[in-house]
Amino acid sequence: VRILTRGDRFNIIGGWEAQPHSRPYMAFVKIEKGGHCGGFLIRKDVVVTAAHCNCNLGTITVVLAAHNVSRQEPGRQEIWVRRRIPHPEYNDETLGNDIMLLQLESPAQVNDWVRPIKLPKARQKVKPGTRCSVAGWGLTSSDPEKTSDVLMEVELPVKEDEFCRLYFGREYNYKSMLCAGDMRGDSGGPLVCDGVAQGIVSWDFKDQSPPEVYTRLSHFIPWIKKMMKKLPH
Repeated sequence: VRILTRGDRFNIIGGWEAQPHSRPYMAFVKIEKGGHCGGFLIRKDVVVTAAHCNCNLGTITVVLAAHNVSRQEPGRQEIWVRRRIPHPEYNDETLGNDIMLLQLESPAQVNDWVRPIKLPKARQKVKPGTRCSVAGWGLTSSDPEKTSDVLMEVELPVKEDEFCRLYFGREYNYKSMLCAGDMRGDSGGPLVCDGVAQGIVSWDFKDQSPPEVYTRLSHFIPWIKKMMKKLPH
């Protein structure tokens, strides 16, 4: 039996430290009593993360302009999450529709260190072999030696849907998921291809080497737009 493992169990493996503030869209999502996830800013008051990061045990706070999350850095913005909107069809067992919007209590101050990232067009596909990048801080795990306080990043190639289907079997839905190889990333963080957020780190198989599955953002663009229209600026 192959067990699905949420991406928040993993750190970035084989990566390197990111240039501080080179990814102004990155968000460190602090979940009270529930560890943390990665996320990314798509509007001044909206952050995207994985739905499996939703934890009803307490409040969620988003930290922007962070590089080393264990330090009080200048320019850092810490904003309470006012509303969380997990996808209504999110499935906690299969991790299908693993996407959630977080509306911030107040808009972020956009500057050189804090800026939203572009989203893909609806149903846009990423060409297999495209080199993309994923970044994260490494997450709370049973082995604290493997977490990272500073933002790490790694490059990885997007795999063909046929390969992903063969590798992951019926758990893999090519319409709403994509997979990319070699390395693991920070749950909820973005898979970025040519400056556009194309995926959200979601899951892989426990105790097995990558690739990892990402929520395919282009599939959810109509839902994202619909939800954001409902949210008052």
